[in-house]
Amino acid sequence: MSQDDQMKTDFERVTTFLLDPATFGQAGPVKRIDTHAALVFLTAAKAYKIKKPVKFPFLDYSTRELRRQAITRELAINQPNAPTIYRGVRVVIRMPSGQLALVGMDTVPPDSEPLEWVLEMARFDEAATLDHLAARSMEPGLIDELANVVVAAESRAPVRGANEWIDDLRSYIQQNDDAFRAMPAIFPSAEIQMLTSLAEARFSTIASLLAERGERGFVRLTHGDLHTGNIAIVDGRPVLFDAIEFDDRIATGDILYDAAFLIMDLDERGRGIEANRFLNGWLMATARTAGPGEPFSEALQEQARGLDALPFFLMMRAAIRAKVTAAKAAYLSGEARSEAFSEAQRYFHLALLDLERASPRLIAIGGLSGTGKSTLARQLAPLVGHRPGAIHLRSDQIRKSLVGVGELDRLPPDSYTPEASRRVYEVLRATASAALSAGWSVVVDTVAARPEERAAFAELARVSGADFTGIWLEAPQDILLARVAQRSNDASDADARVVALQGAYALGGMDWIRIDASGTEQTTFQKARTALGLKESGSP
Repeated sequence: MSQDDQMKTDFERVTTFLLDPATFGQAGPVKRIDTHAALVFLTAAKAYKIKKPVKFPFLDYSTRELRRQAITRELAINQPNAPTIYRGVRVVIRMPSGQLALVGMDTVPPDSEPLEWVLEMARFDEAATLDHLAARSMEPGLIDELANVVVAAESRAPVRGANEWIDDLRSYIQQNDDAFRAMPAIFPSAEIQMLTSLAEARFSTIASLLAERGERGFVRLTHGDLHTGNIAIVDGRPVLFDAIEFDDRIATGDILYDAAFLIMDLDERGRGIEANRFLNGWLMATARTAGPGEPFSEALQEQARGLDALPFFLMMRAAIRAKVTAAKAAYLSGEARSEAFSEAQRYFHLALLDLERASPRLIAIGGLSGTGKSTLARQLAPLVGHRPGAIHLRSDQIRKSLVGVGELDRLPPDSYTPEASRRVYEVLRATASAALSAGWSVVVDTVAARPEERAAFAELARVSGADFTGIWLEAPQDILLARVAQRSNDASDADARVVALQGAYALGGMDWIRIDASGTEQTTFQKARTALGLKESGSP
C-alpha cells in the first residue's frame, strides 16, 4: 500500500472510531457534521473536531503535521474569546496492538503512533448561532452586547505591521478578478470588470488612510472570519468562535475590516437595521477603549474618519465570500450546488452595491426630553446614506463616555453644567464633521434647544458639502412627563424635574421641520420619513 493510500485508510479509521459511541463512553449515537475543511463529531455534551486532509488555495491541511499545527493553533486563537467552549486538544493514537485510542496530548504513550489531533469543545446549541437567529428575531440588546464583545476581542488582538496587509488587500482585488473570470457561467464578464475597476479606484483613494491607521495600531491579528455563523449565543451572551487559524496573514487586518465582515453578513441576510446598530455600537465601544475625556473624543473622531474605508471593506468581504462560496460549490452536487452558486451571485452583486457612492447627509433631531429623539434616530439611521446607514450620534451616550461611566449609570446634577454641555456639543459636531468628510451620513440626536446650537449644525453641513435637515419633535408636557417616568435601561438621565425645567426654555425662531411626536413611535417615524423623503429600505 502506498503512503498516500495508507494515510487515506488511517483517516477513514479515525472517522469511524470517532463515530463510535463507545469511544466516548456513551450509549447514544454520535452525530457527524461535515464542513469544507473539517469534521465535527457531536456527543451528548461535547464536540470533537478534526481537520480534513484537503488543500485549497487558501489553506493546506494535506499532511498530519499541518493538521496538528492547525488544531493546536485553533485552540490558542479561540480560547481567549470562548474559554467555556474551547477545552483542549486530544490525540487519536494507534496502539501497538493496532487498536485506536483517544488520549490527552500529555499522555501519549511512547510506543504509540499519533494519527490525528482532535480539538475538544463543549457543545452549545447549534441553532443558537447568529445566522439562525437572523432568520428569526434579534433583540436590540443582543446587538449592543455583540458590539462590546467584538471590540473587547479586537482590543486584545496583537498589533501587526500594516504594510504587508495593505499589499495583501491590494492583491485581493486581482485575485478576486481572476477567480470570478474562471467561472463565467456564474459571474458576468462586464460586471467583473466593473467591480475590479471600482475596487481599484476606491483603493487608491484610501491607501494613505490605511497606512495612517496602521501607524495608529489599528491593524491587528483579528478573528478574521467574523460572520454570523461564527457567533454563538451561550447563556444569553454572544461568544466568538472558529477564528482563522490556518494563516495569520489572512486573519490580519484593520479592526474595521474585521467588523465589516459581520456588518456585510447581517446586511446580506436582510438585517440592515441590526447591521446599522452594530456599526454604531462598534464605533462607540471602540472609542471608549481609549479612555474618558479627550482620549475618547479623539478616538471617536478617528474612527469616524476611518469610515472612508468602510465601503471598500464591505465590498472586499462580500467579494471574497462570493469567491469562496463558488469554490465550495465545486465540491457539491445537485440542488446544494445550485444553491451555493446562487449564494455566491448574491454576494457578488452585494459587492457591487457596496461601491456605489451616496452623497453624505446630516439630519439633526432635536426636542425636549421625552419627545422620542433617540428612538426616531435609530429608526431613521438605517435608511440614510451608504449601506448599512448613517452614523447615529447621541448626546446622552457621548456625555457618559466623556466622563468614563457606563451608559446606564446616572450622573449627578452637577455633571450637567453649561461647560459640560458645551463640550458634548463640540464632540457631537467634530465627530459628525469627521464622518461627513469621510462621505458618511450622520443622524445627530440632542436637545438643541438654543437657536445657536441648531444653527451650528446647519453650518456644519454647509461647510461639509452635505445636505441638511433639522427635525424638531414636540409633545405636550404631560406626555413628556409620562414617558420619562416609564424609561428604563436608557442612557438619558432626564426625569420629571428636567422636563419641568426644559418647559421654560426660550426656543427662539424655529426653522427646523416641526413634527408632533405625541402619538406612537411608528406614527412619528412615518411623519419624519415622509418629511425626509426616505423610502422604506433606503434613501432616494
